[in-house]
Amino acid sequence: MTRYDVDARDAVDGGSTSCDGPRALLLEPRRVPLGGVRAMDVSRSLPQRDLPLVGAWCFLDRFGPQEAMMRVDPHPHIGLQTVTWPLVGEVRHRDAVGSDVLITRGQLNIMTAGDGISHSEYSVGDEPGPIDALQLWIALPDHARRQRPHFEQHRELPSATVAAVEGADPEITVVVGSFAGVDSPAAVYSPIVGAEVRLAPGSRVRLPFDPAWEYAVVQVEGDLRVHDAAPGGTAPMSLDRLDLLYLGVDRDGIEVSTEDGAMIFLLGGEPFGEDIVMWWNFVGRTHDEVAEAREQWEARDARFGAVVGHPADDRIPAPPLPNVRLTARRRRI
Repeated sequence: MTRYDVDARDAVDGGSTSCDGPRALLLEPRRVPLGGVRAMDVSRSLPQRDLPLVGAWCFLDRFGPQEAMMRVDPHPHIGLQTVTWPLVGEVRHRDAVGSDVLITRGQLNIMTAGDGISHSEYSVGDEPGPIDALQLWIALPDHARRQRPHFEQHRELPSATVAAVEGADPEITVVVGSFAGVDSPAAVYSPIVGAEVRLAPGSRVRLPFDPAWEYAVVQVEGDLRVHDAAPGGTAPMSLDRLDLLYLGVDRDGIEVSTEDGAMIFLLGGEPFGEDIVMWWNFVGRTHDEVAEAREQWEARDARFGAVVGHPADDRIPAPPLPNVRLTARRRRI
């Protein structure tokens, strides 16, 4: 998905680049009205002003639940992977490497932009309908970010088994990376995890962590409490819809519970050891690199290819660059 908004807070930041211990930082999403022919709103949980990345995860939007007709014309990406995780509805994905697929619930759709790709996303049908999905981006490390672009769709994903402390065991789908000894089939280029965790009503579960990785829990549906996020045996932390609870590093797990049932998305990974410059749909390393990609997109350069089934004039123009040089996005916590 493209970004119609360009927020300077996401592009120019400073501060420490690493986390040195456990955290219990509750961050609320912000509402982003996208308008235009899409007439959609999204809730953005990542990046945050003080937290640009969790592992290699650099972006998380939820578009929905709502009645809408998605019409996202061809637009470019560099230096990242897009991860689309549908919750309700169908979306047609087309891209410059020849993909033309329907995106539906339970399927992982991951596009590796590498050195450059363009793609489009359209609702199925000619009328607004129910739509809801998570859209995430993974920053590619330096050794992988210049590769040739490709697209993968995985219709069957593995489940991880974790015994509940109370109540029924959770249903855990390993969407990306590794969790609880289970690996997703999708290609990734950093140690990472993205997992959907469904908690049964009245259950309490301890989710296992790698202490060397950093983690965040995103509440997607239902009611959720995190029992051991803060030190000293304090009261459980309750999360609202799309809140992101950043947990830092040096944890071997976290305990969560629900009264009526909940679904969460777990983000995590080895702390990303590289500074990135992220602007619009591009993840680079310098202002000049991002500016060059923007200029090439506007010039219709072959770097981004052509999306199958779209006339040449079907494209989203790049917004103007800000009047300051883009600098590395770094955490402040």
